[in-house]
Amino acid sequence: MPAPLFDPGAFRLTPEEASLTAQAREFGEAVLAPRAARWDREASFPTENYRDMQANGLLGIGIPKDDGGLGAGFRAYCLTAAELGRFCGATALTWNMHVCSTLWSGPLTEDLEMPEAVRAGHRRRRRLHYDRILQDGAIYSQPFSEGGAAAAGGTAFGTTARRVPGGYRVSGRKIFASLAGHADFYGILCTEVRDEDARLSRRDTLYLAIPREAEGVSVEGEWDPLGMRGTVSRTLVFRDVFVEEDAALMPPGLYFQAASRWPHMFMTLSPTYMGIAQAAYDFTIAYLRGEQPGTPPVKRRMYPTKQIAVAEMRIMLEQTKALWFQAITEAGPDPSREQVQRAWAAQHTVMENAAAIAAKAVRTCGGQAMLKSLPLERLYRDARCGSLMLPWTAELCVDRLGRDCLYEKGETD
Repeated sequence: MPAPLFDPGAFRLTPEEASLTAQAREFGEAVLAPRAARWDREASFPTENYRDMQANGLLGIGIPKDDGGLGAGFRAYCLTAAELGRFCGATALTWNMHVCSTLWSGPLTEDLEMPEAVRAGHRRRRRLHYDRILQDGAIYSQPFSEGGAAAAGGTAFGTTARRVPGGYRVSGRKIFASLAGHADFYGILCTEVRDEDARLSRRDTLYLAIPREAEGVSVEGEWDPLGMRGTVSRTLVFRDVFVEEDAALMPPGLYFQAASRWPHMFMTLSPTYMGIAQAAYDFTIAYLRGEQPGTPPVKRRMYPTKQIAVAEMRIMLEQTKALWFQAITEAGPDPSREQVQRAWAAQHTVMENAAAIAAKAVRTCGGQAMLKSLPLERLYRDARCGSLMLPWTAELCVDRLGRDCLYEKGETD
């Protein structure tokens, strides 16, 4: 089995983190890696992987132990997801969308303020969602993008919900919606319309789980992208879809509090790319040593240019791992300004460096490594997509980091 991405002793992982990451490596090597090329080639959703993740408990990694799940915290989840990302990026990325539905509604909400009666109702409702996952193997998704600034937190979501007897009526559309047509429930962020004449407000964001089979839900468009092809991120359309009040994954208004007080919640896309960066480096080492399966046992490690390239890749990888590990370790409610800045820096670094390491791996290994029969070509394409991932794209991280470093709160020019 491959060496840990984060050695438990060197990084002082908890026993739970060490166990979960070991499980992920074993599962990734035995189950995910042999299937990864198929999902990429067909641009098909890794349904079989999800069946196996139900069987081994990984679908419930973010569900509290009291509710029957594995009870992983934020860092434990991130480390586990990074290990899965080494073997199949599309599975790890879509699994993130599913797990966030449980992390956000579970341990994250326990850090937020709400009246006890509201908290009791929330715990009752989330148990309904958790039971679907644990007992039925239900898959949840978490589509953000709408084509405007809402996913980045700049404006209210254009997808809207109106209260009606017994629940809500939801209308709108989500683009690049991973798991479209394959998730059993779509965890939709939408804005409650309180007054038809009033401007939509981010404070009125609702987080609702809409069943795939609900009347008025449809999936549109084709899916034939550069990378992350197995995510099947087509367009979701909601036309006056009714959902009951128990569809709520968070109480009304709580998402706005979470986004304001728990900003590290938006880092959960980065573990996949941390894993891809490690995988590209691992491939290069095996290839140059003549040990990569599917290639002749020819050594190429004796050339100075190869040695220098590997050294540069290792330096970049270690820098990325160190910064990212520190950022996910600091995750929690009400982080300091410096910690938020470090989170943006870590997100940007992982997404940009994963692509840079994969590109250097291609150049260093040479033409044969670009064959689709080998994983590096897929790693290279998957890595290119990380910088585009909302809500914290690489561009947004740079923009927010530069502004926040130069301006104190409330300052303008």
